[in-house]
Amino acid sequence: MVLNVFSIVAGLLMIALTLNDVFQSVIVPRAVGRRYRLSAQLMRATWRLWPALAWRLYPKDGSRREDFIAAFAPLLLVTLIAMWSVFLALGYGALLYGMRDEFSPQIHAYATAVYFASTSLLTIGFGDIVPRGGWARFISMCAGASGLGVLSITTAFLFATFGAFQQREAFVVLVSARAGRPGSGVGLIAIHAYADLAADVEKLMRDAQTWAAIVMETHLAYPILSFFRSSHEDESWIGTLGTLLDAATLMMTTLDMPCGEARFFYAIGRHCSRDLAHLYSVESVMDRTGGVHREEFERACDRLAAAGLKVRNRDEAWQHFATLRSTYAGHLNGLARFFDIPPLEWVGDRSLIPAPHAVAETVH
Repeated sequence: MVLNVFSIVAGLLMIALTLNDVFQSVIVPRAVGRRYRLSAQLMRATWRLWPALAWRLYPKDGSRREDFIAAFAPLLLVTLIAMWSVFLALGYGALLYGMRDEFSPQIHAYATAVYFASTSLLTIGFGDIVPRGGWARFISMCAGASGLGVLSITTAFLFATFGAFQQREAFVVLVSARAGRPGSGVGLIAIHAYADLAADVEKLMRDAQTWAAIVMETHLAYPILSFFRSSHEDESWIGTLGTLLDAATLMMTTLDMPCGEARFFYAIGRHCSRDLAHLYSVESVMDRTGGVHREEFERACDRLAAAGLKVRNRDEAWQHFATLRSTYAGHLNGLARFFDIPPLEWVGDRSLIPAPHAVAETVH
């Protein structure tokens, strides 16, 4: 009797945790707590090891290292679906094992109960084991309904995930074409100016507002999207967000050009970086310069002036620029470090950028 009660309680607990995880991970369209979610714990635990393993296997081959890291999200997605199925089978198996006297032939081993639960979840129904009691029949029907429900929900989740990924990456590729590779906020504005399309930067900022809002909502609701790498080298959604934020900040503080749409994007982009950094509990400590040295800012101004743009008073612009950039730089660089993105100017591994001082602070 004690064994039966323990088996039933354990089975109910395992089923409840699994279905709750599926519900919160797939159905709830908002960020939820991770404390009692199997998928969130698995995601964080495996990600701690995966990039370190990639660097260990391919310390000098950046292309193969990126390919290895890029495999994480698809593998995790398949693993989550398999994990939910296995845990449901184990849970229903424990629950049915607690009422094993209600089957014909009688179930004598837990493994046999898990086998019957699996056939119920998959709605196969071989008929070699038949529930005779009322509770056993009811639980078997619940198992079949759970299997069909989880299968249909996760299938829809797969399509939604890949759809959101493609929508995100289409804009990443567009910005990359306009900002150079690796991209930067300075490059984005300068390239448009050289092409005599400086006015189009404002239009791009309008589209960027929609993109940032979509990224924020989808990546908060479905965190696994954040782990999907871009399909092309030297590109990432974090890098694109940083490129656009830096461009908007330069437009507002340093350049004499229309910046109304840039102001709106700055607000949305900063909100996006802050919320996602909070979701993953990552943030780099930034000094009051926002992680950019005055000499780097001067070189950026020289490049923009050479492109034919009018630069404001540099002393005033520098103070304003550093203040605004410090509001998002910590979140942005925290995300860059956490997701191990390819380095970009002012975002990523600063050691790869020619520094004016030997003691230049490294911000990853």
